[in-house]
Amino acid sequence: MELLVDEATESAVREAWRRLADAGLPSQARHRSPTNRPHLTLAACPELTAPIRWELAEAAAALPLPVRFAGLIRFERPTSVLAWSLELDAALTDLHRTVWDAVTADNRPETLNPLHAPDNWSPHITLGRTRRPGAFTSRRIPELLPPPPLAAHLTTLRSFDTETGTLEILSPQD
Repeated sequence: MELLVDEATESAVREAWRRLADAGLPSQARHRSPTNRPHLTLAACPELTAPIRWELAEAAAALPLPVRFAGLIRFERPTSVLAWSLELDAALTDLHRTVWDAVTADNRPETLNPLHAPDNWSPHITLGRTRRPGAFTSRRIPELLPPPPLAAHLTTLRSFDTETGTLEILSPQD
């Protein structure tokens, strides 16, 4: 389950993607899938059942949801990731918990990514990803990027089936 961002935020993220790519760094701009858009991942599950869809439709009623960026973050788990992190306020925490509860109610726990569990989840918008360890350790990276937007909104809840390539909008599109 992913949350898409508003148009202005999407433009800012795509500009960051472009700058990373232009600098020869790993960037989501290189991911050529037509479904590739800046997003916040809430959870991933092997099966999106009717009860989960029902719960997600209710969760989508919280959208659009204002969010604030907290700054640049790097992960090494097991891929190297560069991202803009989001502040985890009460509204975002509640939305994530609702989605997590929906997917865990109808999927075996061992089939879910533990990094999406509420106690482990770090909300972020990915700028670049690679299997090369330490790819984003250069001190010049922050200078390459535009600042994240001052105000942003999460607008659309969607799912993507990696096996079938099916994209499903679970809330009204922005």
